[in-house]
Amino acid sequence: MAYRNFANIDFSRRSLFRGSAFAAAGATLASLPFGRELLAHSVDESWPNVAAMAKRYVDEKKVAQMYLTFGWGQDDHAHHVGGGTLALNSQQEVDENSLYRIYSMTKPITGMAAMILIDEGKLGLDQPIYEFLPAYKDMMVQVEYDGAITEDNLEPAKTPITVRHLLTHTAGIGYGIIQKGPIVEAYNNAGVVAGRVTRLPIPGIFRGDPAPSLEAFADELAKFPLVLQPGTKFSYSMGLDLLGRVIEVAAGQPFDEFLKERIFGPCGMDSTAFFVAPENVDRFTDNYGLLNGSAFPIDPAASSVYLEKGAFPTGGAGLVSSPKDYDRFLRMLLGYGKLGDKRVMSEAAVRKGVSNLFPEGTDLVGTWMEGQGHGAGGRSVNGTFGWGGAAGTLAAVDYNLNLRACLFTQYMPSDALPIRDEYMAALEADTAAMRAKKVA
Repeated sequence: MAYRNFANIDFSRRSLFRGSAFAAAGATLASLPFGRELLAHSVDESWPNVAAMAKRYVDEKKVAQMYLTFGWGQDDHAHHVGGGTLALNSQQEVDENSLYRIYSMTKPITGMAAMILIDEGKLGLDQPIYEFLPAYKDMMVQVEYDGAITEDNLEPAKTPITVRHLLTHTAGIGYGIIQKGPIVEAYNNAGVVAGRVTRLPIPGIFRGDPAPSLEAFADELAKFPLVLQPGTKFSYSMGLDLLGRVIEVAAGQPFDEFLKERIFGPCGMDSTAFFVAPENVDRFTDNYGLLNGSAFPIDPAASSVYLEKGAFPTGGAGLVSSPKDYDRFLRMLLGYGKLGDKRVMSEAAVRKGVSNLFPEGTDLVGTWMEGQGHGAGGRSVNGTFGWGGAAGTLAAVDYNLNLRACLFTQYMPSDALPIRDEYMAALEADTAAMRAKKVA
């Protein structure tokens, strides 16, 4: 089970939310019991096919849990569908406060942190990052993509890396879970490792010891050539991890502290962090690896790699969060920066962040994002914004429907099960039944 296979490639080739399913849902969602007075109760009866799908996966022990949330507008709580337990051998049921490794669902949070600084004039969307990190001023680029990293395969970058490039994976920076050339081993040996999976010595997963700090990570990454010319093509990358270092330099405070002060605190995201505190282990899920259809624990909660702080906070894949917390982040985005009556970000910053930020002329042919847009750390398509995580999680807002939705489970690689396809099919079936019942 190679670690690079944990990237959610199949999912990323498709639209985050298929327009037909959620457009159909729009006509019926408003009539469902999403009122504040009902708080966070189960709405399985309103979504029988979605609930049946979740129950089937849990009953067959393909996953320990499948917990889905739907929130409407600025309602205080999202409602849930599905359930399960913290682990396959556990009796403790999951709920909105259970903790999950959200991996790349970290990226939209990092992206919005950057948008806060852009709104305040401390960063520029098209500002070269070498103005904050001088080591990135004169970058070299591989002539042959993912080829040799020797001088005969290098040329100077034709344009500097900008904040926009980091937000949209167009900086030309590589990724240890994506690249296949010699740069992968070189990254690992230098500690250019973004993200944690397990303490277990599972072949193909351990990628070396990470650099000792976010500053050291950024400094080491700068020594490697880019895999593509900046601004030319989408290539999933460590750009959002590097952006964390840009943020802390621009903000004048550690990246994780900035997130806590400017996003987690104001949004009431008390359970979101880059590690799990001892007092919260009893609500932390196990993470499973899937091999030949069988699940085995690769990161049990009781001995998780997340029980201690990592070498540095990874803005691309490092957070642990709960369904309740992430729903509050989505609720803030759905409110264009407001969560209830509280202003967390400016409306302009959110509107820009959830829009398509691809540099003009970016080549998307043959990439995950062909025919789609990308905002501040997440996909932007037809009024939706969001992203998925490597352990099967998914979250997005739909501005057309005033909807926020999440899917939480824990298994890797995320494309080992057709959960996301089946989720969309079940959603379409449920909304079709609702429409038919309403007409009748």
